Order: sequence, then C-alpha cells, then structure tokens
Amino acid sequence: MSKFAKPSASYSLTLRLKVKSDPGNLGKVTATISEMGADIGAIDIKGVTKHHKLRDITLNARDEKHGQKIVEALRDLGVCQVMSVSDRTFLMHEGGKIRIESKVPLTTREDLSMAYTPGVARVCMAIHDAPENAYKLTIKKNTIAIVSDGTAVLGLGDIGPEAAMPVMEGKAMLFKEFGDVDAFPICLATKDTEEIIRTVKNIAPAFGGINLEDISAPRCFEIEERLKKELAIPVFHDDQHGTAVVVLAALINALKIVHKKMEDLKIVVTGVGAAGVACSKILMAAGAKNVIGFDRTGAIYKGRTESMNSMKQWFAEHTNPSGFSGPLHEAMRGADLFLGLSGPGTIKAEDLKLMNKDGIVFAMANPTPEIMPDEAAPYVRIVATGRSDYPNQINNVLCFPGIFRGALDCRASEINEEMKLAAAMAIANTISEDELTEDYIIPGVFDQSVAKSVAKAVVEAAQRTGVARNGVH
Repeated sequence: MSKFAKPSASYSLTLRLKVKSDPGNLGKVTATISEMGADIGAIDIKGVTKHHKLRDITLNARDEKHGQKIVEALRDLGVCQVMSVSDRTFLMHEGGKIRIESKVPLTTREDLSMAYTPGVARVCMAIHDAPENAYKLTIKKNTIAIVSDGTAVLGLGDIGPEAAMPVMEGKAMLFKEFGDVDAFPICLATKDTEEIIRTVKNIAPAFGGINLEDISAPRCFEIEERLKKELAIPVFHDDQHGTAVVVLAALINALKIVHKKMEDLKIVVTGVGAAGVACSKILMAAGAKNVIGFDRTGAIYKGRTESMNSMKQWFAEHTNPSGFSGPLHEAMRGADLFLGLSGPGTIKAEDLKLMNKDGIVFAMANPTPEIMPDEAAPYVRIVATGRSDYPNQINNVLCFPGIFRGALDCRASEINEEMKLAAAMAIANTISEDELTEDYIIPGVFDQSVAKSVAKAVVEAAQRTGVARNGVH
C-alpha cells in the first residue's frame, strides 16, 4: 500500500467495543484510531452497565491489514474489549445486492388469469405473429444482460464466474440507479470463445441489449465483434468502450484548460489490453495522431514480433508513427498525455519531469494507479484517476447507463462509433467552460444530468447514422 493511500469506505469497519467507564477512556480509544491514520465516522452507545459502556465505532481504514492493526492496537490498549468487528462492505453484499420484483399485483383469481394462464396465451400469440411485439409486451424493451466469464475482473484477473458475481450485481445496480435500465448478471462457466458466443446468442431473445464485462483480451475482441455481427441488438464491451468514452470526455475538457489540440498531442499509453486499445482507437477517431503504446514487453511498433496477438498487431500497424522502440522513460520525453491502463508504480516522478509543459496524467489502474496523484501533482497540470477519493474520477458509470438508455429508447440495432463519440461529447459538455478547473474536468458520478444528456446524444447519433429502429416518445 502506498504511503499516499487514504482511508476509504471500501474498508469500512464497525467495531463493537466494551469500554471501561473511567473518564478519558473513550478519548484514548478515539485518539488511538486517529493516530493510526483511520477516519472515524459514527460513535453510538449500544448499552450501559455500572462499569462499562458498549459502543459501536464506525471507521474507514486504508486496507484490510490497516484495519487489523487498528483492532490489535485497541485490544492492547487496556481500556476496552473488542466484542466484534463487522466489515460493512461484506454486510452490504450479504444475500446479494439485487432482486426481482413484480410490477403488477397478483392478489386475485382475475390477476392470475391475466398475468398467467389462460390470458397469457393471447399475448404469446401476438408476439408469435409479430415478433417486434416482444419490445412492447415483455421485459425486452428495458432489460439487458451483463455477461462475463470472470477472467478479467477489476484488478483481480481470472477469478471465475462465481467470484465475478458481486461485480456484475453491482453493475446491475448502477444501470438501474443511473439509467433506469433493468439489468441481470449472467456469469458463464466457460472460457471458450465459441461457447460464449453461442450462449449469448441463445439467450438474446429475452434481452434488448448485451453488456459484456470483464472478459480477458484478446478473446473479448472476437466475442464482441462476432456478437455485433450476428445479433440485431446492441452489444457493448464496457471495459473497452465505456472506459474509452469517459477518457475522451475527460481529455476534451482537459485540452480546454491547457489550450492544446488533439492532433498535436504526443500520447503515451501503458497497458495495451482491451481498454488500452479502445481508448487509443477513440482518441485517434477524435483526431490524435501520435500514440505510443507499451505492454509488459515494451513499446509496440511495426515489426515487433515478441508477445504479439492480432489486436496488438493492429495497434502496431496504426500507432507509433515514428516507430519508437525504446524504454518508457524515453517515450515520456515531450509527451502531452500519459494514459495508464496497466498497474501500480508503472511511472515515476522522474518520468513526468520529461513531459511537455502543462502535461496531463490519466493514471487509471485500480485500486492503485500507475502513480499516485500526490506524487504526480508537482510536475503536471492535470491528474485524473479511476479512484473516488481524488478529484477527476474517470468512471465508466458516467457512460454505460446513458448509452444503453439511449440505445434502448430508440431500439438501436448497434452502438456505433458515432454514438460513442456523441456520448463522450455529452459527458464533457455537462461541465460548462466557466466551471472547468484542473480539479474538475469530468462530472461527478452522482450527477443525475449526465445519463440523460448521454442518452439524448446517443439517440440523436443513432438516428443520424440510421441504426435507430423507432422514434422516441
């Protein structure tokens, strides 16, 4: 854990303490917690005896080890007994985070005869005779599948379908909260590309769209491309395109502050996986011409043969116009944007000193970025990360609820490049030029106007490009 890490609600604990009633003991407890670098939230009395007070103290730690050290320090303090330790994040996930509820009452025989047999048969035949009625008479109109095989989950990697479920449940919550889109997690017990494609095609009739999630590269590219061609509903791999859209939105606003043009930038990218390729593609679609990418082997350039795959081959053919093949440190010389989609500690302060004036750093690795904002701030003009505890959080939640809301509203057959670019511009324009500052280039994740603006822009782009299949009422 970096010395710059801050306490976070991700590591929130509630400690039940039996504190001796002597004066000053509670002060000793709170002082110990504060001295160890945790943030104290609520302190509640849960019971009183002649010699003790039972208290619940809620605190935020930096990580699990930090929380354990705090508990050990309180046990050694001699003024209290630690009765229980509750991890509030685990409590939130108990029994899962989502559920299905009926939209209509089912309390009488009449209700049952309309919702189910015999009345439902007439509705079935209406869809049989005109399949497009599925959008009117079933959940298809507003429901998407969140499909994962659990091979590239957050910063955890290949943890399997069961372990991926909490992330997919969380994704479903975000779809509902921000876009009013009903989403259901489907985690598949296979890594086979053909089997995943076949399975998604087989379940597609029930859904109005498919959100692919946390599928490792390079398989994710083929799975998405095949499904886009073989299904008549939108297919969107959020790890690629959601990240790319929000990165572009942040960069559009950052360039307004530093007064640079997209086509003049030198961009260095670390991590040429699903997100790195998609971000590079969308930046080039927006005008960027000089992008140099790095993976674990080094710079990617035309003619490189080591550790290549089909997507890295595409990347080599379409980026790095000067054929740079040196180390990352040298590539940072004269760079205007560092875009990190790799892992912690990838770059150092010494690298940032080589960047052009008014450099921009998007250090996106989670939970620990390529360089901590506190380390980067003295050497560049703008810093953004994927973290919520620093300014300028580049978070996919700004993108995917609105993109799918718009796509479902106009019954788009696909989510194309024009729709993604429109979404990025809509996110950027949520912040007026009067509001723009180095610490505010991207709207907050709880800004309710973002999804609505994105949805509207997506619908307009879909209609303009001919992929919308109905008007929006």
